[in-house]
Amino acid sequence: MIRFDKVAKTFRRARVLDGIDLEVGLGERVALIGSNGAGKTTLIRCLLGEYTHEGSVTIDGRSPRQERTAVLGNIGFVPQLPPPLRMPVGQLINFAASLCGSNPQRILDIARRLGLALDDASGAGGIMSRQFVRLSGGMKQKLLIAIALGRDAKVLVLDEPAANLDPEARKIFFELLAERAEAVTMLISSHRLNEVSALVNRVVELDMGKVVLDDRVADDVSLSGKLACRISVKRVEPALAKALGSWNFTGSGDGLEWRGEVAGPDRLRFIGMTSRYIALISDISLKEMDGGVGEKVGASGTAVQ
Repeated sequence: MIRFDKVAKTFRRARVLDGIDLEVGLGERVALIGSNGAGKTTLIRCLLGEYTHEGSVTIDGRSPRQERTAVLGNIGFVPQLPPPLRMPVGQLINFAASLCGSNPQRILDIARRLGLALDDASGAGGIMSRQFVRLSGGMKQKLLIAIALGRDAKVLVLDEPAANLDPEARKIFFELLAERAEAVTMLISSHRLNEVSALVNRVVELDMGKVVLDDRVADDVSLSGKLACRISVKRVEPALAKALGSWNFTGSGDGLEWRGEVAGPDRLRFIGMTSRYIALISDISLKEMDGGVGEKVGASGTAVQ
């Protein structure tokens, strides 16, 4: 699917990529990690055909540099920093769809699944006529994800894709990736592995322009899996209530018990959030909704079966 063969890139005598040899097959979800300056962004830009370079880069045997239109039509890309586009959202969706011969309705449907209010019959809350640059960070991210997934892409290149998403949108995002997991190759770039570990089945680390780690990781968390969660608290605490509310949890009448759902890939992130309030929590239970083995996390924060 993707092949880097002795790829090297130099900027002003600085060797940013130094002989990268890497193959990524169909269905692989690869975390591309490394510190700032390791070469991640440069490697992605070579993959997208934006840079000249030594060596060769091919996707299904075709060069993204020499056959940009044909190759890029099969790539969905979500950048870390949204471009400062002043184009209205509706126009942007139509333009993006036209570039890859996709139906704009597919982008609209995915954006709505992610919770983006594109239009409103009452005239309030819709964003189709607003400039992209004037959207919030989360709204931009949802729209860019919808554009990337709204095409028949064989390759998804995602740079910190869920960074600005709320918990509910993250859950839908994982479901969307699960629907495509067997038919696409994913390259997910991040500074830190813990931010993308739940999404991938292979880790590639760059350092000083070289591959220093290439390893497969456990792939035992379903992207579309969900956990039913119940939390009991010792007393009502507004900060904890607000945090749980952001995860769409529902509290009991007295505010001492909360119930909700957590996306499987977000399990560790959720436990990390609740750990800040561990002194207030008397009991936490997490149970896979498909009937699998659940986790119970006591007030000490230790998970037990």
